[in-house]
Amino acid sequence: MSEGKIKRMMRDRGYGFIAGADGKEVFFHRSELQDVEFDDLSEGDSLEFEVTQGAKGPQAVKVKRV
Repeated sequence: MSEGKIKRMMRDRGYGFIAGADGKEVFFHRSELQDVEFDDLSEGDSLEFEVTQGAKGPQAVKVKRV
């Protein structure tokens, strides 16, 4: 599992970007959230996630709030 903080959220589109501990940005979609609602998250919140290769690059899956 990787950890990072929410860098940007596109609330109207249901996705955002996480700044990982390694400094790289990773896309996440609300459908990958576990035990938390998208609307309960804010920029700067810490998350734990796994990274997979999506169609447009790295993508966070199994996303949980820390």
